[in-house]
Amino acid sequence: MYNRSLPLPSPVRRLAVSALATSVLVVIGTVPALAQVSPPTGSPVPDSGHVEDLWTRDLDSDLLGVEVAPTPDSALLENVRSALTTLASDHFEGRRTGTPGEARAAHFIANRFESFGLVAAGNDAYFQRFPMRRTVRPDGRERLELMSGWSSFEQHPAEERVIGANVVGLIRGSDPELRDEAVLVSAHFDHLGIGTPNEEGDSIYNGADDDASGVVAMLEIARALSEGPAPRRTVVFLAATGEEQGLLGTRWYIQNPAVPLRRTVANLNIEMIGRPDPLVGGPGRMWLTGYERSTMGEIISEHGIAIVPDPRPEYNFFMRSDNIAFAYLGIPAHTISSYNLHEDYHTPADEVDRIDFEHMALVVEAAIEAVRALADGPAPMWHPGGRPVPPGSTTRD
Repeated sequence: MYNRSLPLPSPVRRLAVSALATSVLVVIGTVPALAQVSPPTGSPVPDSGHVEDLWTRDLDSDLLGVEVAPTPDSALLENVRSALTTLASDHFEGRRTGTPGEARAAHFIANRFESFGLVAAGNDAYFQRFPMRRTVRPDGRERLELMSGWSSFEQHPAEERVIGANVVGLIRGSDPELRDEAVLVSAHFDHLGIGTPNEEGDSIYNGADDDASGVVAMLEIARALSEGPAPRRTVVFLAATGEEQGLLGTRWYIQNPAVPLRRTVANLNIEMIGRPDPLVGGPGRMWLTGYERSTMGEIISEHGIAIVPDPRPEYNFFMRSDNIAFAYLGIPAHTISSYNLHEDYHTPADEVDRIDFEHMALVVEAAIEAVRALADGPAPMWHPGGRPVPPGSTTRD
């Protein structure tokens, strides 16, 4: 999750949300006009010259050295265990945005999308490449900034230029009346990379729960929908990068959506589902941020899916993941989670051996049905007063 301090004091929370809202509002005017649902061609990506472009290298062959223990459990449980054990391994070096480890993770996800037969919806097959600038803060820490476009990208020195990439695929809808509408399923695949070692000397922040668990859930939803009856609405799958740096990948997607945002009827984001939360009933149960704000939770519950409101509204999780960028634009957008405030959050201890796979597989099964309900049923609507108002705005649309 983006805001790292738990809990966020109210003044700090307002500042963080205000900064994000400003970024989202800046790009509202650039949202494309309505068009038929089809993969975007995007702006041509310039030759990066002597800038290291991790996205043109074949890093997927590196995965051959990663071993995943087999399991005798169900196919879904085996898929979940295998994918998460790979994605949250040291081989990916914490998946920090702009690093080779993050690029390996993107290749891993893209290969899964291709194997499921998803339509590539990036500007470079499944990759939605975008320009960033690397700067250094006064305290010496690196910071990545999203650039406005490729022309401004080339105006900076090569050592400041970084190319990132979301991974985007879609399943076309089957209903002639609904297929031009879309449900967006999202999860961020970046994490914190390599940092300060813990007491055991581990310096790789693998982010098994945050948010490799959400990405694996998204992959299994894509697999299930691709193998079953086609959804009535188009379903877009967005593996976003740069969430930990300020929703960079989501902000770029908003400027360059696979389906026009005015035809995107819902966003279901998935964040930290690897451990059960005793406050909502333990294994197999999940909660929805901002449940009371829209009809999304009601639609999901009406299909017999065990989902309840966020049991800790004081932490304001609704405002703290990629969903909020879409919610500010008027799209009913929520995050499903089972985060139980474990102490491994944003530490090297967020490892695969802490994951409850039986719980996670149950949540994934429920999430598959939730997406099917959103894709085939009524579109979610905001309850009166439920749509969030960006700071600085005085009216609700």
